[in-house]
Amino acid sequence: MRIKFLKLYEMIKVLKPGFFTTIQDKGRFGFAAIGVPISGVMDSYSADIANSILNNSLDAAVLEIIFGSCKFQFLHPTFICVSGGDFSPKINQKSIKLNKKISVSEDDVLSFGKINYGVRSYLAVSGGIQSEEKLNSKSFYQGITQVTALKKEMILPTFSNIKEEASSTASIKIDELHFNSTKIKCSKGPEFGLLSAYQQKVLFENTFSISKDISRMGYRLNEEIGNDLPTLLTSAVLPGTVQLTPSGALIILMRDCQVTGGYPRVLQLSEKAINILSQKTTHQNFNFLL
Repeated sequence: MRIKFLKLYEMIKVLKPGFFTTIQDKGRFGFAAIGVPISGVMDSYSADIANSILNNSLDAAVLEIIFGSCKFQFLHPTFICVSGGDFSPKINQKSIKLNKKISVSEDDVLSFGKINYGVRSYLAVSGGIQSEEKLNSKSFYQGITQVTALKKEMILPTFSNIKEEASSTASIKIDELHFNSTKIKCSKGPEFGLLSAYQQKVLFENTFSISKDISRMGYRLNEEIGNDLPTLLTSAVLPGTVQLTPSGALIILMRDCQVTGGYPRVLQLSEKAINILSQKTTHQNFNFLL
């Protein structure tokens, strides 16, 4: 298939913003010293799939959509790919496949409906979303970007390829364990050794569930393991750090987490584990695995 590359900005109009839809890329690095979180896509695995299918840079900005219920109008022809959670995406009320390169025409409307699985879906556009960059990233974050979530009637710029002929059939088969796995891979955190033998055993033998207190900053778990550790000095934390609060509850820090914390860092999730956890929500269960 022959593609003609045109140097112009395409546009996407937000008809319905949904529950909490944001622009995200791989995040901000190198600004921890001034207290700026990394942010970025919660599920980098799914976002990378969408960008790869469109031959975008993996750093290209995408839309991160939570639980669907949103609608977008394309003001110019382009290519798109939807990945991650399945919220029944449709173009002009006709179902489209996930993880596949899809051509859209001028005035086509993309909508999301019934939730089949997952928590976060990603919409990538050929060339990436070309919103304003702050501190080397387009990722939304309160206090850094002017807005923290998409609003109705917003216009999103994109730098895109324009199709001349039929769309490619490029697609990628996903690993179903990414959405179904209940094993969260981690390593021992800096303060793991301060836990009692019983607490260490509980961490890896008990099943944990996600509470209602979840956000891009962190997931608080329902179960407690107790905490009689001495007060610690504030130390560096990262996305995936598992903190033990004074009450004995665990908090798993996510992409928008602070850069320092004073709670014991008992575990550290792998990048893959953060991605898997980002597709889980309240009341879902999992086990930590070394």
